[in-house]
Amino acid sequence: MLRLATVPVGREDPLIAVLEVSRLSRDYVTRKETVHALTDVDLVIEPGETVGLLGLNGAGKTTMLKVISTLLLPTSGSVRVDGFDVVSQTREARARLSVVLGGERGFYNRLSGQDNIRFFGLLSGLSRRDARARGDDALERVGLGEAATRPVEGYSKGMKQRLHLAVGLLTTPRLLLLDEPTVGLDPIEAERVRTSIAALRELHVTVLLTSHYLADIERLARRVVILQRGAVTHDLPLERLLERAGAVAEVSLGGTGPPPTQAELDHVVEQAGVRLLELASADGSGGGWALRFEVRDWSPDSLRALASFWPDREISDVRVQPVTLETVFSELTRVEDDPQ
Repeated sequence: MLRLATVPVGREDPLIAVLEVSRLSRDYVTRKETVHALTDVDLVIEPGETVGLLGLNGAGKTTMLKVISTLLLPTSGSVRVDGFDVVSQTREARARLSVVLGGERGFYNRLSGQDNIRFFGLLSGLSRRDARARGDDALERVGLGEAATRPVEGYSKGMKQRLHLAVGLLTTPRLLLLDEPTVGLDPIEAERVRTSIAALRELHVTVLLTSHYLADIERLARRVVILQRGAVTHDLPLERLLERAGAVAEVSLGGTGPPPTQAELDHVVEQAGVRLLELASADGSGGGWALRFEVRDWSPDSLRALASFWPDREISDVRVQPVTLETVFSELTRVEDDPQ
């Protein structure tokens, strides 16, 4: 198994939170107004956790990452990385974190991936020997070992994103900040990046991840924090957040002949614990129909009630869509933004 040795940066106490944000606020003052980008944000991330940070555009995610990564000063409150304050102990905090912003820029395109990562290793304070060894290990870990000697100008967008990730792993940081790691990637490349990030659990690297692709969060995070208008509105394990949907799946049925009667629908709602979303009929004489509903849970009663549709009815189409984080997130943010 490949391993990336940790750069000795001092203490590594498992009892100390890797990230501790306390009553963090950040304001931007313009000529017309004061914008409250973050307001009294509290967040604690323990060693080895992978936490997804979600929010609509303008919710404060980027501002929060910039403060954590020491690129922006807080207006009030505090942030500690592995116990070190990002304002008063900036150097120590920076030594324990890496930031992967991604994109296609930031490399010397005529140099190989191997030469690029060794160069960044030297910039981070590694010796030539360590930069070579750690760089090669990081490239292997993100699946770029075979492409290591090729010029970066020949890399695909996804390969460059994985190279960014490899650079972020050079010092095996205590905290890795990932901002939109799969943005603009095709499904295959996106999954390769997710696989590389998921493998960080073996290194016990703590990850704070932001992404507009909620598949990233579902695949990688065990816990989800939602920012809304600069404040934390939800901080829950992924499983508990999904439970907020009140359903496990959305089912669509299509058939020919007469549509289900109201009595039949009432029976299914009562026995199966489902919520009817839509019933559409092609015409009044039974030329086809479509039914869509949510299932609260897959119990024997719900399955029996749903099956009661089938014996005397022509079912031409059945589709089951599990409830996803996107469903829950859309509902939660819609409710929060509703002025009523």
